[in-house]
Formats: sequence, structure tokens, C-alpha cells
Amino acid sequence: MKLLFPYIYERYLARQIYAAFGFILFALVALFLFFDILSELGSVQGQYTLALALLHVLLKAPSRISEIIPIAGLIGSIYVFAMLASQSEFTILRIAGLDVKRGLITLGKISLPLIVLTLVMSEWAGPYTEAKSEQIRMKALGSSYSSQFKTGVWVKDRLRDEDGSGPVRPGVRYVNVGKVEKDNEIRDIRMYEFNDVYNLLSIRSAVSGHFDETGIWVLNDVTETRFKEIKQTDPLNPVFSAQTLTHPILTLESEVTPQILSVLLISPEKMSILSLGRFIDHLQENKQDVQRHSIAFWKKVVYPFTIFVMLALALPFAYLKVRAGSVGIKVFGGIMLGMSFQLFNSLFSNVGMLSAWPAFMTALTPPLLYFLLALMGLRWVSKA
Repeated sequence: MKLLFPYIYERYLARQIYAAFGFILFALVALFLFFDILSELGSVQGQYTLALALLHVLLKAPSRISEIIPIAGLIGSIYVFAMLASQSEFTILRIAGLDVKRGLITLGKISLPLIVLTLVMSEWAGPYTEAKSEQIRMKALGSSYSSQFKTGVWVKDRLRDEDGSGPVRPGVRYVNVGKVEKDNEIRDIRMYEFNDVYNLLSIRSAVSGHFDETGIWVLNDVTETRFKEIKQTDPLNPVFSAQTLTHPILTLESEVTPQILSVLLISPEKMSILSLGRFIDHLQENKQDVQRHSIAFWKKVVYPFTIFVMLALALPFAYLKVRAGSVGIKVFGGIMLGMSFQLFNSLFSNVGMLSAWPAFMTALTPPLLYFLLALMGLRWVSKA
């Protein structure tokens, strides 16, 4: 049966869903920011005033919004469909020709602006304001970025000549950075260089360093110890000599950029798709494990489209009769459904990482299963 006045009903549904979505999103974001402010009050001291703490938390709002959008879409759409069902409006739409297929197509159109909003918040606004937020806090507290390890950040690099320049040669360099400060400054640097058979070639330590405009690290107060094997007649009893050098300033070519160091200090789930892609390339070039970052990358790619899955999960609630439950119970069921999706999505990602499953399938399986659940629910309620 052909639906009468399709554009009128689509605009009506979109207006209702967007209004409910906006209200619930605002409420959830305000709730999470309130708890963030409470946890931040313990850090208020000296130049880090209450106003700066509030600004620090508010700048995290775009990241919070990107996390909450799917759940807000699910709860808001369930509320709208439940209200339409209680007032028999959805029954009128069904009589006018709104079937399951057309309903899913309509929800796909309604979800497009929300998908764009999620991409803007998670890929541009979120990372930018998150960086600004951390800069404000760090400047006020006079602290530096540091990793969860007491020994600082460890990263693998390619080996070059003894002076730190020239083409890449067989071997590996392990870099340890104690602190990453503002303006691309680093402190407490240590480097260990090995040849292709993992013989130790040199150990460098530097008090500080910075990344200049030409893409070179400039290290200050460097102490370097070089090891060389002395030729002996007995290959089973090698003898090495050590030479210690000091350099007030030492320039060093490296593939470890400030962007890579900043990536190491945050979880992959909070990185943008472009940052994850660049870091995965770096890990692959250095033959390191990329499973966690690959799963995070594909989850970020798939994540905006989970909004359509959430709206599809809400559609069966429109077919439930009024006597099947009140609007409040349906909304509560939607909250539980959204929480179950988040828990299952996180659990499946951890299992996929431990089991070394393909990253794309690990990221795609949870929303695909819940979309199939939505289709099964639609088939069941439409025949009831």
C-alpha cells in the first residue's frame, strides 16, 4: 500500500525524534559533566582555580557528546515511538501505508544528521578541545604529560648512523621518554641502539629536547656510550670496548614525532581515525602489534553508523500495544538495551583483541548482531 503524504510524516517523525534526542542528550551530558567536575575539584589548587577546572571539564563536552549520541538516540526514539503508540498515532501511520521497510528507510534518513554530528564531534571538535583542555590544566598545574608507566613512554624507532642521521640501516632503536611537555618539549630521554643481530651498539641519555621545524630532534646535555667489538681469534669469546662521549647539543633524525608521542599517552579509543591510521602505519613499519589499535580504528569507523542501529532497535516499541506497558517501562527497557550494547561491544572488543580476531569483524559484529535483533523484533511485533 502506498503511503499517503510521505514527506509530511517523515518531517513529523524527524521533528519529534530530534526534540527528544536533544533533550536527553543535554540531560546525559550535563550529568556526566557534573560527575567530572566533582572528580576535578580535588585538583583545584594554586593557579588551577575553580574557573579553570570548570573550563577544563567543559572543553571535554564534545568528547562526551560523541560517546553519548547513540544512547541518547535510542532512548529518545523509544520515547517518541512509545508516545505515538499510546496516542494511536502510529496505528494511523500504519493504516496509511507505513510498513516495516519504509519505516527503516525513514529512520535511515533521520539518522544521517546524527551520524554527521557524531563524526564532527569525534574526529574534529572532540580531539581539538580535548587537547586544549589538557593544555589549560597542564599550564595551570605546571605539570607534564606522562604515561601510566613509572619509567615513562617507550617507543620503537629505526636505526641510523652513529651521529643519528643518514639513511635507515639494519637494526633497531628503543626510545624512552620520561615526560612530554608543551610546545613539543621532552625530558629524561634514553635511547638504546641494537644492530640486526641485537648486539648493543650505543646508549644515549639526554636531559631535554625539542622538535624543530625541519623535523629533527634537538637534544640537550647528551651523554653517549658506544660499544664496539674488538676483533679476536676466538669468535666464541668476543671482547667489546666502550667509549663515552658528551654533547651539549645533538641533532637526531627519527620517525618518532611529537604526534606519535602524544598518541602513546592517550588510549586508542580517544584518538581520531586519522591519528589511529598514522600510528598503525608506524607500528606496522616497526613490526609491532597493531591488534588493539586496529580494533579501535574500525570501531571508530563503524561507530557513527550504530546510531541507525539504535533507531532500528527503537522501532519495535512503536508496535507494542498500550496495554503491553507504560511509556516509562518502555524507556527503561531502552536504557537497559543501550547499556547491554555498550557492555557487549566492549566485551567483544577485549575478546577479539585477546583471540587475535580480524579487527574489522570484531568491530562490526556487535552492531550487526543488534541490528539483526532489531529485525527479529520488528518481525515479531508486526505480526502480533
